[in-house]
Amino acid sequence: MLSPARYAEQEIRSRILTWRPGQSGRKPFARYNPAAPHLPNTDLIPSMPNPARAFLLGPLLKGVSRSFYLTLRILPVGMRDPIGLAYLLARAADTIADTSLIPPEQRLELLLSLRDQVNGARGDEALMKRMAVEVAGQQTHSDEKILLESLEPALAVLAQLSDTDRRAVREIVSTLTEGMEFDLRTFPDERSGRTVALREWEELDRYTYLVAGCVGEFWTRMTYAHMPGTLKEESATMLDRGVRFGKALQMTNVLRDCGKDLRIGRCYLPSAMLERFGLSPQDLMAPANSARAQPLLFELVRKTMDHYREAVEYTLAIPGFSVRLRLACLWPILIGLETLLLLVHNDDWLDPERVSKVKRNGVYQLIACSVPLAPSNALVRIWTERLIARIEARLEA
Repeated sequence: MLSPARYAEQEIRSRILTWRPGQSGRKPFARYNPAAPHLPNTDLIPSMPNPARAFLLGPLLKGVSRSFYLTLRILPVGMRDPIGLAYLLARAADTIADTSLIPPEQRLELLLSLRDQVNGARGDEALMKRMAVEVAGQQTHSDEKILLESLEPALAVLAQLSDTDRRAVREIVSTLTEGMEFDLRTFPDERSGRTVALREWEELDRYTYLVAGCVGEFWTRMTYAHMPGTLKEESATMLDRGVRFGKALQMTNVLRDCGKDLRIGRCYLPSAMLERFGLSPQDLMAPANSARAQPLLFELVRKTMDHYREAVEYTLAIPGFSVRLRLACLWPILIGLETLLLLVHNDDWLDPERVSKVKRNGVYQLIACSVPLAPSNALVRIWTERLIARIEARLEA
């Protein structure tokens, strides 16, 4: 008998592969391509013209991030390769930056070298070997190990992209690795026992741009490049909303993971704000102080909600008939808002063992319900505004 989670996952796949918007007779917005290369995993993305692309953006991407893979599968064909490849290169860089068994200085050296190669520096075989030995060898997840060992073919695929897409991928990976560099230079070694906090709100705001806001910007540029005429708003407006969209998601991560980050010496909550509420990073280390720190949490949630409102407007600026693109934007918004709803009701939000996270079944249910609703501006707005209202009710209680 299938578990509820597995049943829900299969139901979602069925809906995504066969659902048709309204009665317009348009083709399903995703469908298995029988001409795709026959690899062990047959859930392949049909835009890939060669086996290297097919493996990297098919089985490997699915292995390192099933949720992102689902999002990528519903994107319009032209956007899949550059966005999928950018994700894999950024994920490899993030794995390097987060491998705590390697000293931060060494990680930084490898990270900067990888950035140089992404930006066109001549191939460094010694670097690839070092990554395979020093970083890949430390990975407990086989897919992460394979990803690091697959950097050469990934860089080869990057070279095969169009000039516009290659430039965009290089820019986004460079910006994201700047955020990772910020982490490595700002915070102490995870095993040092020390904790460092950011100082001002502006520093946190800049950080959320480097590690997420820039992704919304990149996504928007890809939409204009591959789906001209789809976004009716001025590009400057949509680019700004895209940045706010990414910041909303990253602020959600920062608040949700505060307790865990503190235990590796990282306090992203600015000390200037902590001091206003009579708190220090050390105070946040004690889960018993969750209630005492709740006013700070609520203030940061309000700032995050302002970003989410712009993310909703971004999504509604996508025409209802562009269902794939709408869903790719709607899913992270809904999951993010549900996470915030859990967070504001979590009386132990600083406890790393009590992280506010939407359960897998909840994610699958949310995705399945969103498919028929996505084309309707009214239904999308009703759903998101109800979630926002429930969060705000808790903030005002």
